[in-house]
Amino acid sequence: MSDAESFHEYARSRLPMLSRVAFLLTGDAHLADDLVQLTLVRVASRWERLADGPNPDAYVRRVLYTQHVSWWRRVRREAVPAAVLPERAVPDFAGEAATALAVRAALAKLAPRQRAVLVLRYFEDLTEVETAAALGVSVGTVKSQARDALARLRVIAPELAGRGLVGVGR
Repeated sequence: MSDAESFHEYARSRLPMLSRVAFLLTGDAHLADDLVQLTLVRVASRWERLADGPNPDAYVRRVLYTQHVSWWRRVRREAVPAAVLPERAVPDFAGEAATALAVRAALAKLAPRQRAVLVLRYFEDLTEVETAAALGVSVGTVKSQARDALARLRVIAPELAGRGLVGVGR
């Protein structure tokens, strides 16, 4: 199998996972698609070396995360406050839909690194060691970022504690 075929097979098999993680990081389906596309373009240029490695997923997650943080920094610098904010209508969903919206909104209020740690640890079910490797940080940083992010979620989204998503007394 050629490197191109190997990469295409890898990309097809990982696209749902990458799209889900990108959506959780960006909170927007279109931005998530763009983020996944940019990530795969960057990974494709290095695929010859990655294909023979033990775990290309760790590298791909790291590229995805670093690209997201770069976008966030760029948008933050370019953001201009509007004189009048548009009204945001939020439908009143029930059950899982409401929970999903609450989780997405709460994640959007976290710093990018905290959001990435929570997404990788609790949505992608990676271990602390795998999360640290994916983000290029120490295990201690993953632990402290997760602790701080969960503490912040308890403050900014107390409704999640009632749904058993954010521990109350931890």
